[in-house]
Amino acid sequence: MVNEEEFNEIEEYQADEESSDTLASETESDTQEVIEESESSSSEEEIPTPAQKKSSDEDDGRAWFVIHCYSGYENKVRHNLEQRIETMGMKDMIFDVVIPTQEEIEVKEGKRRSIERHVFPGYVLVNLILTEESWYVVRNTPGVTGFVGMGNDPTPLRTEEVAQILKRMEAEAPHVKVSFKDGERVHIIDGPFNDFRGTVSEIDMEHAKVTVMVNFFGRETPVELDFLQVEKS
Repeated sequence: MVNEEEFNEIEEYQADEESSDTLASETESDTQEVIEESESSSSEEEIPTPAQKKSSDEDDGRAWFVIHCYSGYENKVRHNLEQRIETMGMKDMIFDVVIPTQEEIEVKEGKRRSIERHVFPGYVLVNLILTEESWYVVRNTPGVTGFVGMGNDPTPLRTEEVAQILKRMEAEAPHVKVSFKDGERVHIIDGPFNDFRGTVSEIDMEHAKVTVMVNFFGRETPVELDFLQVEKS
């Protein structure tokens, strides 16, 4: 038989056991909620991709501006500005100096030579972060007459304008420049009709060909020739 004192001890022990189980259960539940919240927070947090980081790095206020200079002095201005950027420690403010050009093939006196033609004579593009200091360095470069803009406020080029200019520089085929034109007299200096003279009737710039009307046995005969085979008479 269990006396009253032993019975009370058993009840107290069972109560302690139930309290421990309840506390353990609540602790486990709270821990699980913390873990779930942490996982949810981690999944919702946006981790920047390399592209996003690059975009953030490049979004530092830099833009393309156009500066005036005397026509024919574009290369000199670029050289002067690049020297000033170097000596004045402005590489972190002024990044690129570009002269929009297009390759041109000149045919003259039977000789072909490649030259760089300025697409916008008298203008130079500069990529920079516009501050009073960077403005001063560019504006006071020998040969520079000013920025393109309203009054003293330089106007940056739009992104699509810059892309169009750079695409034009890279994609276009060389432009062929010849010293003769339709209806002019030319001298054939190479080929089966060497030393003949005739009149230009057609110029095919795409294929670098010229059609010359030659007097052959008393008749005007069209002869197709390469640009290098003729010269202005």
